Amino acid sequence: MASKKRNEETEVETTGHEWDGIQEWNNPLPRWWLWTLYLCIIWGVGYLIAYPAIPLLNGATPGLLGYSTRGEVASEIARFDAANADIEAKLEAADLNTVGDDAELASFSRNAGEAVYETWCIQCHGAGGGGAKGYPALVDNDWLWGGTIDDIYTTVKHGIRTEDDFDARFSQMPAFGEFMSEEEIASLVAHVQTISGQDADATLATAGAQLYYDNCASCHGDEGTGDRYQGAPDLTDRIWLFGGDTAALTETIANARFGVMPSWSARDMPESDIRAVALYVHQLGGGE
Repeated sequence: MASKKRNEETEVETTGHEWDGIQEWNNPLPRWWLWTLYLCIIWGVGYLIAYPAIPLLNGATPGLLGYSTRGEVASEIARFDAANADIEAKLEAADLNTVGDDAELASFSRNAGEAVYETWCIQCHGAGGGGAKGYPALVDNDWLWGGTIDDIYTTVKHGIRTEDDFDARFSQMPAFGEFMSEEEIASLVAHVQTISGQDADATLATAGAQLYYDNCASCHGDEGTGDRYQGAPDLTDRIWLFGGDTAALTETIANARFGVMPSWSARDMPESDIRAVALYVHQLGGGE
């Protein structure tokens, strides 16, 4: 009886939760755990006061210490800009065709160009310059506007068919579907497939040859080999920007294409970065 009385006197109260005869005791938390919690709360309040923490409509509270991760990043960027200032100035003044003669400058431009490419170009042209539908591959010699280092530099600097730069290269393919019949377009498709070495209806291809000469040869050339001064692609190979099957060619001829590349000078890309990425693209494998 005495033992039972002692257990009842020292027994901890329950939380009131009970399930299937099992009760939850309201045991006090360990003191070390409570002190750890209190210290964390004190530390959190101190951090809230000292560092940027509370979000506001246009930013966050600056904190008494004035610390800023953005400011830290900006400081690091400024430090690297200062460290690279001399070689960037050297790159801006160099002849792009002779950069490879200077080992240090060539190494810097290759690494800097790769960083610029992976930041701004990879989204369209793909990793390693492999390209995608509507976005040219940069690793072959099939260039719409020329593949020399000077041509690539001009393309990067001023863009293609963009209204942001007066010096952007510009060309426009007409939408032949606005004035040609479906049969005429089909014959043009057959002719293009024939000159590119694909199988096509011979009768349609013969009819399309004259239509091609009357409407397409002025840009793509009599043999269909293209014209880089106008950005007109070569139609005699198997490299197609939007596809070379019947459906893709029909869409291209009927409704035309109008790909746009931004002018990176208009987007305030530094001259040294434009030169570096042009050199990087040139050495990917397709540079002439």
